[in-house]
Amino acid sequence: MLHIENLRRPGLTPTSLHIDAGECVALMGPSGAGKSLLLRAIADLDPNEGELRLNGAERAGIPAPDWRRKVGYLPAETGWWAPLVAAHFTDSAAAAPIIAALNLPPDCLNWPVERLSTGEKQRLGFARLLELRPLVYLLDEPTSALDPAAIEAVEAVIAKRLHEGAGILMTTHDAAQAARLAGRQLRIKDGAVSEAGP
Repeated sequence: MLHIENLRRPGLTPTSLHIDAGECVALMGPSGAGKSLLLRAIADLDPNEGELRLNGAERAGIPAPDWRRKVGYLPAETGWWAPLVAAHFTDSAAAAPIIAALNLPPDCLNWPVERLSTGEKQRLGFARLLELRPLVYLLDEPTSALDPAAIEAVEAVIAKRLHEGAGILMTTHDAAQAARLAGRQLRIKDGAVSEAGP
């Protein structure tokens, strides 16, 4: 599905990896090790070099907005640009079941963004990405601000998308979460990525 060869940018050593359809890969490492830098480079949000292919199509031949719709990035802190939550979704009706699956109340689309807690912002940011249905999800600490019930809901949605054939690369500090969701684990230290041991 997603093949990455010799991806490089300041703060990262040249990195090669792949993510198959229906596969979750966990990226683990200390804060400041380069996890977010790697995800942002794959999403083509920061200047970088390397060869990336999605289902055989080279990133270089795909307009950046189209690439980002297919390879969707969820930052650790989501951005909000309008006063109301609903303005951040393209189709409120289509978003409703996603929001429900994430244990959020249906009327939260009508809430002002300033009312949202950190955990609600995190789940609604994930819902925005889920609505776009990218082929690959790049998730940066998607449950870091959540309580156990919300974590369970998010992980259930991730598992469903994997079953549907999406590829997922997610950062986490939670070894138990990585064991639950990921078929493979990668380690990153000082910008260098390696396969985690058994």
